[in-house]
Amino acid sequence: MDDATVSLDSVVKHFESLPDPRNLRNRHHLLVDVIVIAISGVIVGCEGPTAIIRWANTKKDWLGQWLELPYGIPSRDCLRRVLSALKPAAFQECFQDWVAECLVGSEDGSHRTIAIDGKTMRRSHDRAGGLGPLHMVSAWASERGIALGQIATEEKSNEITAIPKLLDQIDVQGAVVTIDAMGCQKEIAKKIKAGGGDYVLAVKDNQPKLHQAIEEFFAETLQDDLEQMPYHCHETHEKGHGRIDDRYYYLAKLPADFGFTKQWPGIKAIGMAVRITEKSDGTTSEDVRYFIVSRYLSGKRFAQSVRGHWGIENSLHWVLDVTFNEDQSRARERHMADNLSWLRRFAISLLKQHPSKDSIKGKSQIAGWSNDFLMQVLAPQRT
Repeated sequence: MDDATVSLDSVVKHFESLPDPRNLRNRHHLLVDVIVIAISGVIVGCEGPTAIIRWANTKKDWLGQWLELPYGIPSRDCLRRVLSALKPAAFQECFQDWVAECLVGSEDGSHRTIAIDGKTMRRSHDRAGGLGPLHMVSAWASERGIALGQIATEEKSNEITAIPKLLDQIDVQGAVVTIDAMGCQKEIAKKIKAGGGDYVLAVKDNQPKLHQAIEEFFAETLQDDLEQMPYHCHETHEKGHGRIDDRYYYLAKLPADFGFTKQWPGIKAIGMAVRITEKSDGTTSEDVRYFIVSRYLSGKRFAQSVRGHWGIENSLHWVLDVTFNEDQSRARERHMADNLSWLRRFAISLLKQHPSKDSIKGKSQIAGWSNDFLMQVLAPQRT
């Protein structure tokens, strides 16, 4: 058995249990063949079914060496029908098994940060159908650069209801889950703790009383250099892009008289992150953010969690738009748009695991040119 066959087996086995949504009369192409072609096509930078099938036709002989392809390469319409018919939750479940076996190492989770955030696919609206653009809420393992799951919603405001569903899909045992202010909700905090995880939740004006209480606490205690309270701190200083960024992180054990202790499940500490930016023209700006935290983390771990959350913007959302052109996607059928969106996120996860020093875009290009490189991306070595 050659390396290609071994790699194929490692891919195929994760989709063997996926229910085929097609009518028996129309099942000319094997579901696994269609899915593997879709995964591979997205990895090499194809934006939709038309481009995926064009790429597959240029690789027909190579694909035929390790896929059955009883009727050759499927048509664009066949791929569209499959992606439109597959239920996103069942589709993702197969990938999550793949993640668990091939991408996630044996760590106990105590150093994992899982960032949860939303992104709108701006051109996925369907005015004729009365539908706005699709909004995706994703879970991202910050340290490893792995997409863990996603939930589609019709509005950004629906993140509050989507996040608990997403938490049901992923394993947060031992991890620190970070969410921006929209996800700062008591039921979300409760669900994270029930799943064995901890949280770092940003607090803004959508929780005005809590925000005010934390702001007043740090305003008073910083005047006394936090002498009266147990606290951890960490600071970083970075220079680049024509500016200097000084960041200061403070995490204080929850005061005994803090009025919100009983309202927020598992809350153990409150935090503040300050960024002072000095630009090349000599002007400065200051940004202050506040957090509630369910574990009294070290100052460095708290800083990593806060900074790590924005990794979902820089390492996932930015790449989705710049490398995979997701914002310009015109897929309007909801299941197809959802499934294509997930394929992009998973492609980024696979590309990030490849040891090459090239950028994600560079790796995607090489995978399109080199069959061996593509096979390496499809069958990453677990670490």
